[in-house]
Amino acid sequence: MTDFAASSSRPDTVADAAATPEKEQPYAALGLQTNEYEKIREILGRRPTSGELAMYSVMWSEHCSYKSSKPYLRQFGKKVNDKMRERLLVGIGENAGVVDVGEGWAVTFKVESHNSPSYIEPFQGAATGVGGIIRDIISMGARPVAVMDQLRFGAIDHPDTARVVHGAVAGISSYANCLGLPNIGGETVFDSVYQGNPLVNALGVGVLRHEDLHTANASGLGNKVVLFGARTGGDGIGGASVLSSSSFEEDGPSKRPAVQVGDPFAEKVLIEACLEMFQADLVEGIQDLGAAGISCATSELAANGDGGMFVELDSVLLRDPSLTAEEILMSESQERMMAIVAPEKLDAFLAVAKKWDVEASVLGEVTDTNRLIINWQGEEIVNVDPSTVAVDGPVYDRPVAYPTWMDALKADTVNAAGLERNGSADALREQLLTVTSAPNQADLSWVTNQYDYYVGGNTALSFPDGAGMIRVDEETGLGIAISTDANGRYSYLDPYVGAQIALGEAYRNVATTGAVPTAVTDCLNFGSPENPEVMWQFAQTVEGLSDACLHLEVPVTGGNVSMYNQTGDTPIHPTPVVGVLGIIDDVARRVPSGWQDQGEHLYLLGVTRDELDGSAWAESVHSHLGGVPPKADLDAERTLAELLHAASQGGLLSAAVDLSEGGLAQTLVDGVLRFGVGARVWIDEIMQRDGVDAVAALFSESQGRVLVAVPHEEDVKFRGLCEGRNYPVLKIGVTDQSGDDAALELQDRFTLPLAELRTAVNATLPAAFGPVIAE
Repeated sequence: MTDFAASSSRPDTVADAAATPEKEQPYAALGLQTNEYEKIREILGRRPTSGELAMYSVMWSEHCSYKSSKPYLRQFGKKVNDKMRERLLVGIGENAGVVDVGEGWAVTFKVESHNSPSYIEPFQGAATGVGGIIRDIISMGARPVAVMDQLRFGAIDHPDTARVVHGAVAGISSYANCLGLPNIGGETVFDSVYQGNPLVNALGVGVLRHEDLHTANASGLGNKVVLFGARTGGDGIGGASVLSSSSFEEDGPSKRPAVQVGDPFAEKVLIEACLEMFQADLVEGIQDLGAAGISCATSELAANGDGGMFVELDSVLLRDPSLTAEEILMSESQERMMAIVAPEKLDAFLAVAKKWDVEASVLGEVTDTNRLIINWQGEEIVNVDPSTVAVDGPVYDRPVAYPTWMDALKADTVNAAGLERNGSADALREQLLTVTSAPNQADLSWVTNQYDYYVGGNTALSFPDGAGMIRVDEETGLGIAISTDANGRYSYLDPYVGAQIALGEAYRNVATTGAVPTAVTDCLNFGSPENPEVMWQFAQTVEGLSDACLHLEVPVTGGNVSMYNQTGDTPIHPTPVVGVLGIIDDVARRVPSGWQDQGEHLYLLGVTRDELDGSAWAESVHSHLGGVPPKADLDAERTLAELLHAASQGGLLSAAVDLSEGGLAQTLVDGVLRFGVGARVWIDEIMQRDGVDAVAALFSESQGRVLVAVPHEEDVKFRGLCEGRNYPVLKIGVTDQSGDDAALELQDRFTLPLAELRTAVNATLPAAFGPVIAE
C-alpha cells in the first residue's frame, strides 16, 4: 500500500513560538479559557506552537482532564478499606480497572459515554463508543469477552426519537456482532429530558491471566514508540473537546467530521494482533487511541513513564494527505493503538502486525529528557513536559448551589399531589397493564433481538435477566456477573440517594444470579459544570456513591464523567450509571430471573413501604415527578445479597427477580413471561404486615426486595435460612400452569391471561419503531 505524504504547509515551530510571542492564537475557538491559555504560556515560558495549543486544548478539555470533577472523584480512592483492596489489581487511573476473580484469572471492565456523537450521527457515534471501550479492555492485556449498553433516549413519540434509536441500536449491534462479542445486558430508557441529548454509555469486559496484565506507560530508554492499526484520517478531530463547535468561522480552521467512523473488522484483527503480541511478550507498555488521539497517547504514555519521548509525526501513516500536523495530533480515527517496544523485539512485533495485516509505523523512541518532543517535516513543533498536558491540567473548584426549585419538588409528593390510588380489582388490573406496557417497562426485544447474546459460547445469562453472566474458565465453570443500573428520576429528586439506589439495584441484580458483588465501575452523566446547581447534583452523587461503596465494601475500579449533557440551558436529569461485577465459582449454579416449573413457592424478601414518589406508577399512570425517592437501605442490601448467595449455593432457588422500577407488579410480569409459566399471587399479607394499601403493595419501589421461586422440597430449608439471617420473608404465591391456560392471577382481584399480558407489553416499542427482528 502506498504511503501518503502529509500537507507540505510550513509548520508553526518551537523556534517560531519563541520569536513571535505577540502572535494571536485561536485558543477560545479551541475551547480554552483566557486564564488557561495564559497558564500554558507560563508553563512553556513562551506562547505555544499551534501543535502544542491543539494538544493542550484537547487534553485540558472537560472530557479528558476531568477538571471540574477531579476534586470530587478523589473520594473513590480515599473511601476504601483493606477488604476493598483484596481483589483489586488495577484501580482508578488506568484505562480500565482489573479485578482478581480467582484461580489465576482476572477481569477488566469499564463503562464510558459517547453521548454527543450519538445524537449527531447515531450509528457511528454508538458504534465507535463500543469500539473505544473495547480498546480500553485490550490495552490492559485482556481478551474482550462481552459488552453491555446503557441507553437514554427522548420521548418515545417524539418525531426525532426514532432516528436516534434506530441509528444507535444498529451501531451497537453492528460493531459488537462483527467483533464476535455477546451483548449480555443493559438498559433502555425513554424520557423527554434526554430529547436533545441522548445518553449512549457502553461497557466492555475482558478476561486475562494475572501474568498478562499490561499498563500504559513509556519506560525504558531507547524503547521504540510504535503506532499500529488503522491509518489516521480526518474523522473525529476534536471530538473530545469543543473543536468541532459551530463557533468556527467559515474562513477559519478547516471543519472536519466531529464523529469518528468505525471499522469493526479492523478492530477484530487489531484485537488478535495485540493478544499475540502480549503472549509473545513483545510490548513494554500500550495505550489505545481514543479521545484526543495521538495527543493523548503520547502525553499519557510519557507522563506515566520514567523519562520522555521523541516522535517524528511525519511517520504517521495517513489516509488523508491533506491533514495538518495539528489535525494529525488531534484526530480520533478509530482502531489505533500505540505500543512501547524494546528495540530487540521490534522486528518480531512488526512481524506479528504484518501477519494480521495490521499496518504499523515506528514514530520515535523513549528518551531521558522528561520532555515530549514532536517533530514535523524536520522542525520541532512540540516540546513540553508531558505531565503538564496529561496529568497537571487545570482543576476548578466550581461554584455549588442548592437548587432553588428543590424544596418545592420534594414537597410535591404523591400524597400531596392528591394522585388517585384506586385499589379496586378493575382499577388494579388496568394500572398493572398501564405500568408494565409503558415504554420504560415494556418488552425490549425490539432492541435486544438486534444483539447476539451467545456468540463465543460462554454466555450463561443475558437479556432479559437482571444481570449478564459470562463463563471465564471452561474447566472449572468460574464466571462473572455484571449489572448496570441508573434511575434519573430518583437522582433528580435526591442525587445522593439516587446514586445509592443505582448501586443498590445493580448490586442486588448481581446477587440474584448467585454471584458475589465485588467491584464497581461508573459513568456519571450530568449537565454543564458551569451551572452551580448541576455541580451540587454532581457533588451529592459522588458523595452518595462513594459512601455506599464503602458501606458495601465494593471498590470503584474506574469509570467516566460526561458533562455538558444539556439542551440550551436545560440539563438532563443527573444520571449516574453504576455497573457492579460479581464472581460466581460455577456458572452451572446460576439462578435465572423466571420460574420454569409449576407448584413452586413464591417468596417476597424484604419490606414494602409506601414509596411511590418517582415511581413508574407515578410516571405512567399520573405523569407525575416529585417528592422523595425510596430509602436506600444498604445494610438490608448486604444481608439480602449474602442470603441469596447462601441459598444459591445450597440449590434452594429456581428463580430470583429483583424488585425495582414498577415494583412487585413489574417483577411478577417479568417472572411469568420469562418462560411462560403463570403464577397465583396474594397481596393481603403484604398489606397487613407492612401497613400499605393495594396500590403500594403492587407498585411501591421500596429497595432491598427480591422475589424468589423455591421448589417445594426446599421450602423448609429456605425458610430456615431466612429466619437464621433475620431477613423479612413472606410467601405470596405459587407458580401455576404453562401453555394456553397460563395466567397471572392476583387472588380475589383479577386474572390476566399471559397471552393478553404478553401482547400488551410486547406492543409498545414495535408501535413506535417497527417490527421486532425475529430471534
